[in-house]
Amino acid sequence: MSKEMFGMSESDIREQYMESITAKFSGLEMVVAGILSDCQELIERGQSERVRKQLNVAKFILFEMMDAKRNEETVLVSSDDKEIA
Repeated sequence: MSKEMFGMSESDIREQYMESITAKFSGLEMVVAGILSDCQELIERGQSERVRKQLNVAKFILFEMMDAKRNEETVLVSSDDKEIA
């Protein structure tokens, strides 16, 4: 994914959004909600290019959350509910 897509690098997204105080205290869900609220305001101001980039940031964060959840759920259990891996 390119900087052009987000308007910032992926490492900047992680630092500025995913490691923010909001993320630490309220969770990434609230970070995404905040980005969406910002998008609503930007739409009112007619700043569609900034909206596009912010929506891509929100999607990036959501996909990272989904990947993390998927990795947590890959624990295999046997038919007697004992963890295999």
